[in-house]
Amino acid sequence: MKSEALQNVSPSAAFALAGLFDEMPETQAWIKDRKRQYLWVNRAFLQNYAMASLEEVVGRTDDDLSPPHLAAHFREGDEAVLAGRIVRNRLERIGRYDHTATWCVTTKLRVVDERGRASGTVGMTRVLEASEIERRGDIRLGAVIAMMTRADRAVGNAELARAVGLSVRAFERAFAAEYGLPPQQYLKRLRLQIASRRLVATKESLAEIAAAGGFADQSHFTREFRRLTGMTPGRYREAYGAGQRCGKLFTKKSRRHGVAGPGRPPGKSGGRRSSSASG
Repeated sequence: MKSEALQNVSPSAAFALAGLFDEMPETQAWIKDRKRQYLWVNRAFLQNYAMASLEEVVGRTDDDLSPPHLAAHFREGDEAVLAGRIVRNRLERIGRYDHTATWCVTTKLRVVDERGRASGTVGMTRVLEASEIERRGDIRLGAVIAMMTRADRAVGNAELARAVGLSVRAFERAFAAEYGLPPQQYLKRLRLQIASRRLVATKESLAEIAAAGGFADQSHFTREFRRLTGMTPGRYREAYGAGQRCGKLFTKKSRRHGVAGPGRPPGKSGGRRSSSASG
């Protein structure tokens, strides 16, 4: 019934719907083909990547726009959606051109052709205030994510499972199914993402950031950060911190390690890789 109704939608109405997404500044939306190439994105998506026109992103993939470790994460998600899985209201941190990040709720669906074969994906992600996480009943395991965000110490799976009333084994299965990683791996990545934001946006010492992120000490933080990004925290701050975001070159070394280059403010041409962007 749904497909029959859509057959009556005119191209002009479809264009109008696309234009509607352009009027939603807090929501990024996109369409990809089966090869994960972008076919269309809305204005908020372009601004997030510091791009000025649709031509700058059409035909490109997350491998062109994001660091390798993030592109691989997006690729796994796309492959799961193409295989028939629906990603609905998944909570994740989405980065911006300036290397800051915010919480977003993401939904992805499969696109099928006339023969019922997967031909691509569509998705959207909307900015979410951190205070909304626990209040939203449609975010699976939102209480756990909120707990992870606040934690400045080690938090085991047993404690996380109790927060949502599940056994440890059931919680671990549910979390991995929803977020694509075991809880402790997700927590480590989340802490590193939050730490990268603090490196960019604050003047806190590395020791302070390490302690706030629940790392054993500064050396532990440095090892984990370099393992994820290919850069030390000090080098990351030097390259992308306040006052350093413009004017630095996106070096061959940073490209090789999959680290985002300095961003440009929205409205400027020449998109850069985002340190943690949507897809």
